[in-house]
Amino acid sequence: MPRTVPLSRVIDLTDPAGNRVYNMTVDEARALVAAGDADAVRRIDGEFALVGQQGKSVLMARTIGRLLRYFIAKFRDGPILIVADRIDAIRAELDAHGLGDQFHPSYTRMVPAHHVVRIELVGCPDPNPTYTRFFAPERNSQPADPAAIGERYVGAAFAEITRWLDRVPAHEPIGVCFSGGVDSGAVFLLTYHALLTRGDSPARLKAFTLAVDGGGPDLAQARDFLGRLGLELFLEPIPVRGADIAIEDAVRVIEDYKPLDVQSGAMALALCRGVRARYPEWRYLLDGDGGDENLKDYPIEDNPELTIRSVLNNLMLYQEGWGVGAIKHSLTYSGGQSRGYARTYAPLAVTGFVGLSPFVCPAVIAVAEGIPFIELTGWDHDRLYDLKGAVVAAGVKAVTGLELPVFPKRRFQHGAADRPAELFPAGAAAYRRAYQRVYEAAGA
Repeated sequence: MPRTVPLSRVIDLTDPAGNRVYNMTVDEARALVAAGDADAVRRIDGEFALVGQQGKSVLMARTIGRLLRYFIAKFRDGPILIVADRIDAIRAELDAHGLGDQFHPSYTRMVPAHHVVRIELVGCPDPNPTYTRFFAPERNSQPADPAAIGERYVGAAFAEITRWLDRVPAHEPIGVCFSGGVDSGAVFLLTYHALLTRGDSPARLKAFTLAVDGGGPDLAQARDFLGRLGLELFLEPIPVRGADIAIEDAVRVIEDYKPLDVQSGAMALALCRGVRARYPEWRYLLDGDGGDENLKDYPIEDNPELTIRSVLNNLMLYQEGWGVGAIKHSLTYSGGQSRGYARTYAPLAVTGFVGLSPFVCPAVIAVAEGIPFIELTGWDHDRLYDLKGAVVAAGVKAVTGLELPVFPKRRFQHGAADRPAELFPAGAAAYRRAYQRVYEAAGA
């Protein structure tokens, strides 16, 4: 029997417990979103995905660390809005109301991070949503000094880790998804330092490193990283068979088809499942996702759509893509890491973990966007790629007193196995076909 539609015409399937708001209650934060005042939403300190309503106006806002999707369905006496973090949750809700024939994944929409989205529930035809930015960090606000920048940037990440730990029960163990790279290495050392500073036992901490078919270069790098600091006892490899990694499985979980995100999501899913199988009660995991976006540390040469000028001249290009007003902005998937964070969020969520990526928190992004990249790099690619290691190493030293080993950049999916090319198809079309198969199978 179909479910009853609420009088508000809004079905909010998001989990309030997933919000981390530090300076007010979640209900107070939701009321600010409902008011539609972007300046007020800017004052919400934390990570959130919130839905508020004023009559027929529905307002939504999120940070990168939470996903938020929506779908307007036609009902016999007017429209209803379904909001959830997952496409499959929206589909299930439509089915429950006898509206499943209206569903198509391309009809779902993603709330772009850092914007208040307003939807008017007025019926046919549905008006387009409007977007108002609530997070706009000041550019070039930091000194042209990598050491000073590092202290502020890593200090902001340390503050996020510390207050996240405040909400973790004292007896609970804590894991870091660890490759020995700059970002996961910094997160591990900051978490280790935070536990010591708080007087907690560092025995709560483990560095989980994915090892596919015996392990790839990341495992050796992780051992080298921790060995240089005398912290080898924290390393715990998580062995996984390459035969157990399937792109359709990853596509089903992250609900996307972009090759690099699917590959990364597949490895994150394998790691989470491996930890879950070994430790059925484990809940808390940290990772370093977002560090590359913040310090603009992606090989520009690999993307024909980008130049170093477009990367350095556009506010939060890697975090948000080309922006909600651009032709290439996807309504279904948003852009940049606002879209791509599903590669981390979804594997954690479906395997029952509570996670933190400190580098996607607004306070940390704000420091990064204030870096005078042009002045520090002179438009030189190599100077840009070297900048992250210098900034983060200096910051870790300033905050913890520890020397951060810095290794060349390598993507997660390329470091967890010796032969990653054998795990994943090369062409983008294969991922789109896998997505179509997953969608068709779910509807069968």
